[in-house]
Amino acid sequence: MRKFTVQEPDQSIRPALQKKIDSLTKPLGSLGRLEKLAVQVGVIQQTLSPELKVPYNIVFAGDHGIAEEGVSLSPKEVTAQMIINFLRGGAGISFLCRQHGFRLKVVDAGVDADLPEAEDLISMKIRKGTRNYLDGPAMTTEEMERAIECGAQIVDKCREEGCNVISFGEMGIANTSASSLWMSCLTDTPLEECVGAGCGLGSAGVRRKCHVLKQALKNYSGDRSVEDIMRYFGGYEMVMAVGAMLRAAETGMVILVDGFIMTNCMLAASKIAPEVLHYAVFGHRGDEAAHGRLLQMLGAEPLLDLGLRLGEGTGAVCAYPILDSAVRMINEMATFEQASVTQYF
Repeated sequence: MRKFTVQEPDQSIRPALQKKIDSLTKPLGSLGRLEKLAVQVGVIQQTLSPELKVPYNIVFAGDHGIAEEGVSLSPKEVTAQMIINFLRGGAGISFLCRQHGFRLKVVDAGVDADLPEAEDLISMKIRKGTRNYLDGPAMTTEEMERAIECGAQIVDKCREEGCNVISFGEMGIANTSASSLWMSCLTDTPLEECVGAGCGLGSAGVRRKCHVLKQALKNYSGDRSVEDIMRYFGGYEMVMAVGAMLRAAETGMVILVDGFIMTNCMLAASKIAPEVLHYAVFGHRGDEAAHGRLLQMLGAEPLLDLGLRLGEGTGAVCAYPILDSAVRMINEMATFEQASVTQYF
């Protein structure tokens, strides 16, 4: 598998960033999380004047063989139908990207359909859907490695356009099932505590989903390494997102993390390169049952808690204006000296 060199940003600039923030015309610490975010972005970019440029939201899309077992309320064909909706500008992430100035790209990582060519659709199809991991691995090692590489290539394309802040979303029926298995295996959390309603299952549906996933886990006989868990239970869209996150961190980009599925991708990325978490800004706490617990395990402080569970990158893009405000604060507020205001703390 491709090796990523993700380094912790040099922390020596942190005191200078804090000194600049403390010199602004406000009481010490009075802008709360905005101040912490400004420091984080300044440390990532190694500058006292950080900036956010050409934000992108990448939606990775793929189908899951486990959907055949009835673990999702929605049928598999919804994946392809929603991609057309993205491309026509009618999805939730579509209006949010327009509102907040994001460029939206959709990546066919493994959709079980032939999609029409479109300007904002990038075809990197590994296969028409993963295999059913109730019976065996979802993908081969070669397929997993290709997906990692494809995710990294997408980030490089965004960087060529001047992007330095990026969010990732997903579209794939049954990908909350894969995410629940990743969380359980990678954090040693009982599976029951990782399984939720997904796109809207009732209590009976959640019980069935949990039963199917328990059987899949019982059938698994791998080495439980992060790479093997990704390969056995993952979706092509999820593995691409892991590769994208690692490449974004390797190249010093700010990563906006979306909901339960993308947080599990960040979890997997952090098991490969723990330093990736320095580059992550967690957009929101979603409504999927286990998301809050997973955020706590990662030591993450989400910016929003709006009961969202749509995916697509919606929570991350919703949170972007807060990040933007943090950067504007450090760059646009006057200092006490500049404003001829007596320091009042």
